[in-house]
Amino acid sequence: QVQLVESGGDSVQAGGSLTLTCLTSGFPFTSRTMGWFRQFPGKVREGVASIAQDGTTNYLPSLKSRFTITRDNAKNTVHLQMYSLKPEDTARYYCAAGDKYFATLYTYNYNDWGQGTQVTVSS
Repeated sequence: QVQLVESGGDSVQAGGSLTLTCLTSGFPFTSRTMGWFRQFPGKVREGVASIAQDGTTNYLPSLKSRFTITRDNAKNTVHLQMYSLKPEDTARYYCAAGDKYFATLYTYNYNDWGQGTQVTVSS
């Protein structure tokens, strides 16, 4: 059974940092491209960062200087480090796994999704 479980979401003050973790199981982790997405209330889900099987990454350009995606193939996990958080980063963050062999930010390239973790940034 494919499972993606996000953790690490929290309420923080502007300027703070958080690291989100996605623990996966039920599929060969090294064969999947992994992505982090976020969704604002009433909005469509948007791609934040992606990391392919070979470690190449892709970021939403506006976030590239503050967010870092990494994967740990030994632990079947993917992380999203977020720095200098802003109130506009407040959203629910989702982890996803896809079958493309490149880092992609498009939701339609992902087949499996976690339930998300809430990040709230106060000013």
